[in-house]
Amino acid sequence: MNVLITGSNGLLGQHLIPLFLKDSKYNVIATGRGPNRIPQRDNYVYEPSNLRTPGAAASLIEKYKPEIIIHTAAMTQVDECEKNKDACWDMNVGVTRYLVQAAEKSNAFFLFVSTDFIFDGLSGPYSEEALPNPINYYGTSKVAAERIVQNSKLQWAIARTVLVYGTVHDAQRSNMITWVKNNLQQNKKIKVVDDQLRTPTLCQDLALGCKLIVDKKATGVFNISGNETLTPYDMALKTANYFNLDTSLIEKISSKSLAQPAARPAKTGLITEKAEKELGYNPRTFAEGLEIVAEELSGK
Repeated sequence: MNVLITGSNGLLGQHLIPLFLKDSKYNVIATGRGPNRIPQRDNYVYEPSNLRTPGAAASLIEKYKPEIIIHTAAMTQVDECEKNKDACWDMNVGVTRYLVQAAEKSNAFFLFVSTDFIFDGLSGPYSEEALPNPINYYGTSKVAAERIVQNSKLQWAIARTVLVYGTVHDAQRSNMITWVKNNLQQNKKIKVVDDQLRTPTLCQDLALGCKLIVDKKATGVFNISGNETLTPYDMALKTANYFNLDTSLIEKISSKSLAQPAARPAKTGLITEKAEKELGYNPRTFAEGLEIVAEELSGK
């Protein structure tokens, strides 16, 4: 069974590929911008493609005829989306529309990866039935993309997630854990907000949740995240303590003091009971996630 993974150079894409390669019933076709950034090159096809180009998605789907499409590619830098709204819309909405239109011709199963930032953060954590009300342009673009998927003729699923962390084969990229660790190891002070609540998600858990959806061809919306509610400041402290770093270098601040271009929802997080019950999804705790990340970092 051919499975097409978009955004394969990203954090999630890099964890999806080896996971699907372990299952002999899948043939993996990966696509991303530019050259393949994953060291493992065997047993799958990598096709560089700019999916924002009209016709690129249709050409890719016509060539490989995937029965399953996992669409992870997105513009996710929240402030960049706010400053470059046209680019954000083209990537997050336009590409989704191109892929859905092409997938409808081949009747592929379509899994779209979305975000907790579709919510306003006034009443989190959220269930799958909660109504979206984004407060920034990134969230607005993801709601629009979700609606394209939901209104399609396809068998579809949406996996919503939160604050994904893990390791990536690209030294230029970082996430919450690596950012905290790298700065504190250099004795640099960092400022971390303590007025936002999230359910941080280990990337391996998100990848596995996506695979569970695909294996079952489960349709509808699923929350695939951690189930432990933490602030970024909590995460930073736990990271520092795990790696025996100086917690006095971490300054607790309010998000209002950052003056970021895009507003952030105060309290999001997702309730994962549906995925646990219907898919057998079982997310790791943040402490368990830290152990996994540390093991991966030590092996690099």
